[in-house]
Amino acid sequence: MKSSTALAADGQPTNGAQTADVPADLRMIPLGGLGEIGKNMMVIESGENIVIVDAGLMFPDSDMHGVDVVIPDIEYLLERKGWIRGIVLTHGHEDHIGALPYLLEEGIDAPIYATALTRGLLEGKLSEQGTLGQVRLNTVTANDTIDLAPFTIQFFHTCHSFPDSVGVSILTPAGRVIMTSDYKFDPTPVDGKPTETEKLKRWGDEGVLLLLADSTNVESLGTTPSERTVEVGLDDVFAKAPGRVILATFASNISRVQQIVNVSRRHQRQVGTVGRSMVNNVKIAMKLGYLDLTPEELLSPREMEELPASHVTIVATGSQGEPTSAMVRMSMGDHRQLTLRKGDTVVLSAVPIPGNEELFNRTVDNLYRQGAKVVYHELADSVHVSGHGGQADYQHMLELVRPTYFVPVHGEYRHLVQHGELAQRTGVREENVYVIEDGQVLEFGRFVAGSDEVQGRMGEHVNAAHVFVDGLGVGDIGTVVLRDRGHLGSDGFMVCIVALDEFDGSILYGPEIITRGFVYVRDNEGLLKRASDTVRNEIKPNTPASVLTRKIRNELSAFCHREMGRRPMILPVVIEV
Repeated sequence: MKSSTALAADGQPTNGAQTADVPADLRMIPLGGLGEIGKNMMVIESGENIVIVDAGLMFPDSDMHGVDVVIPDIEYLLERKGWIRGIVLTHGHEDHIGALPYLLEEGIDAPIYATALTRGLLEGKLSEQGTLGQVRLNTVTANDTIDLAPFTIQFFHTCHSFPDSVGVSILTPAGRVIMTSDYKFDPTPVDGKPTETEKLKRWGDEGVLLLLADSTNVESLGTTPSERTVEVGLDDVFAKAPGRVILATFASNISRVQQIVNVSRRHQRQVGTVGRSMVNNVKIAMKLGYLDLTPEELLSPREMEELPASHVTIVATGSQGEPTSAMVRMSMGDHRQLTLRKGDTVVLSAVPIPGNEELFNRTVDNLYRQGAKVVYHELADSVHVSGHGGQADYQHMLELVRPTYFVPVHGEYRHLVQHGELAQRTGVREENVYVIEDGQVLEFGRFVAGSDEVQGRMGEHVNAAHVFVDGLGVGDIGTVVLRDRGHLGSDGFMVCIVALDEFDGSILYGPEIITRGFVYVRDNEGLLKRASDTVRNEIKPNTPASVLTRKIRNELSAFCHREMGRRPMILPVVIEV
C-alpha cells in the first residue's frame, strides 16, 4: 500500500522500472474529501480535458471561529477553466453539491449533469444566488451515457440516504474508473431501488482500472442496517408519544422525510415542516414526485401550535446542532413560530458528524431544559441508520468490481488506511493500493518502456487548502486570521494608546490601557496602572514610532505573562502630534 509520503525526495515515483518523463494518460486530482469528512471533489484529467465529480462543502471544526462553511480551493481549476468539459453530481447532499454555487461565482463555466432531485435542490440554491439562468443544467438517470470526449460517463443507482443517488463509471484513455460516491447495499430501500450490482459485476468482468470507494463507515463491522428499520423504530416512538413528535434530520434526507410521513399517517398525525432548507427541499421533492405528500396535507406553523398535540408531527432542520437551525432555536426558546412544551417528544434522527459533537450535545441538553422528551442515537439507535455501508458492504463492492488499482476516498486518514487494508485482504495487490490525501495527484499511463500495461504512479502535489466562507466573504480569511480569533477567544486583547510630541517625543497623552477578555477592569485597576507604568518607562525621547510600537508590544506581552500567566493580543497605538 502506497501513501502520499511514498515518494522520493524529488517527488518522482520510487519504482525505478517506470520512466518518469512519460506523460500520463489519466490524472486523478482530489481537491476535497480525502483525509476529511465532507468537501468531496474529484478532478479527472486527460490531456487538456477535465471532468469534475461533485463539489461539496464541509462544516467547520470547533477551532474555525466564526467560519460558516469550508469549501475546496479551486486554484488548480481556475488556471485551466478552458479544459473543463463537465461537472457530474452524484447526489444532492451538501458535502457533494454545497460548494458549487461558490465555484460558479468564481467563473467555473461548464455543463452540469445531475439526477432530477439533485438538480431540483441545486436549482433552489442557484435561484437564491440569482445565477440560475447562467448555468447549463442537464438531467440524467442511472441508465444514461454522456460523451465528454475523451471521457464516456455512465451511471449506476446506489442506495443512500438520498433517493436519487448514483455512482459514476468513467471510460478514460487509461481504462475504466468507477467512483462509488456514498452508498450501501440495502436489500429493502425506502424507494424500492437497490444498488445496481449487475452493472458493477459486468464492469468488473470487463476490467476496471481504478476503483475510488467511500470509506466513511469502514470502522463499522458487518453491513449497515436497512432504512426500513428506521420506520420500525419511529413507530415505537410515535406509539409512546402523548404530545407532538418533533423530528430533526438533514434537509436533503428526503427518504427519511418520507418515512416520517408514512409513520405519521399510521398514527393519525399530520406533518408540518420548519426550517428554511427543510421547507424548500420538501416543496421541491413533492413537485418532482419524490415525496408521497401533497401541499394540502402540510400543516401551517399556526396549525402545528393549535391542533391537538397528539395529531401533530413536525419535521425540522438542526439534527447536527447547527446554531441557526430551527431545532436549535426551539431548544433555546427563541423560535418565532414554535414553542416547545411539556409532552413534546423530540427525535434527533442523525448521528453527529465528527467535530459536531459539542453542538449536538448542547442542543440535547437545551431540549431537556425545555421539558421535552429527547430521543437520539445513544438512547435509541433504531431512529437513525447510516446511509453509508459498513465493512461487509465495502468488501462486497471490491469483490464485484475487482479493480486493478484502488483509492479509498471520503474519510479521515485512519478510514482511508483501514479501507486500503481491507482492499488488500480482498485481493488488490499491496502496491496497487494508494492512500492519498487532498492535493496528491495520482497518474496512470504506460510508463514502462515496451509495455502496453497501464501503471499507476504518484504525481505532484497541487494546492488543496481549505477555503473559509464567513458571511459574505469567501476566502478572505485564512489560518492567520483563525489563529488570531482563537487567541482573542482564549486570552482576550489589550490596547495601549499613547500620544507623543512629534518634535521631542514627550508624552502628550497616556499611556492608556484598554482591555477586553483579559481581566475584569473594575477589579484590576492596580494591575492596569502597573501595565501603564511599564509602557511609560519604555518611552525615550526621539524614539521612532515603529520602534516604540514593537517595544510596547514586547514589554506588555512579557508583563501580562509575568503577572497573570496569560498572553493576550497586544495592540499598541502610537500617535505623533
